[in-house]
Amino acid sequence: MDNEYKKFLDEGIFKIQDGLYLESLEFLDKAVELNKNFDISYFYRAVAYHALEKYDDAILDYTKALKLNPNLTDAYYNRAKIILEKKNPTPKELNNAILDLDNALKLDENFIDALFAAAAAQKKVKNYKKALVYLERLLKIQPESVHARALKKLILQKYII
Repeated sequence: MDNEYKKFLDEGIFKIQDGLYLESLEFLDKAVELNKNFDISYFYRAVAYHALEKYDDAILDYTKALKLNPNLTDAYYNRAKIILEKKNPTPKELNNAILDLDNALKLDENFIDALFAAAAAQKKVKNYKKALVYLERLLKIQPESVHARALKKLILQKYII
């Protein structure tokens, strides 16, 4: 049956929604096995891996999903978040995360979480002025954002003289 993979995908997604990440993998693995060219199966399997802190597997699946469909905004964002959550990301990893966030923002310029993450990433690479640009964009969309205001204040007081 040509669409059998969709049944496994749907069941995997339901398991994720119920917080049953490990159990979801059985269904998502089968969905991928039955249709290796469907981006959403890889995306949701990456979500499960991400939740299980299997970051290398998550990055591989986000990457595969993006190769199949370069318009998956959340895949760029989620892949970047894995890097940004690391204790000591390398400069190359940080640059990759920044590229991913920029790609997410090209697809959705009002993606609040991506704007904040991009500001935080720029702060990590000591590009404070660029961080402020992202924060200003965010605050135009969501002026009441406490986190954006706090980060902006920190950067202005501590790093911009």
